[in-house]
Amino acid sequence: QVQLVESGGGLVQAGGSLRLSCVASGSIFSLNDMDWYRQAPGKQRQLVATITSGGSTNYADSVKGRFTISRDNAKNTVYLQMNSLKPEDTAVYYCNARVITTARVHLDTWGQGTQVTVSS
Repeated sequence: QVQLVESGGGLVQAGGSLRLSCVASGSIFSLNDMDWYRQAPGKQRQLVATITSGGSTNYADSVKGRFTISRDNAKNTVYLQMNSLKPEDTAVYYCNARVITTARVHLDTWGQGTQVTVSS
């Protein structure tokens, strides 16, 4: 009913930047809080950043000052601008959203992930 599609991952050198995008589509009545998570090999999935429908944001300590989460409600899209990237930022990045469908069903929806690799 609702799909999230991430894009923008890739290979970048340490100190570089990437911008991830996540587009939500389908039977959306309301798109509420949206998050970016990441999962490195052999590690648990970690919350990176959150943005509410009103635009309030919160970040993991490890990315504060380097990453910025934003959203375009008209486009049902959330972004993650990642600057000053470090090798330890290497992971698969996932988009997550709390959605109310047109049938008034509450969903917690995930994207398929996009790989970010930072070389030293």
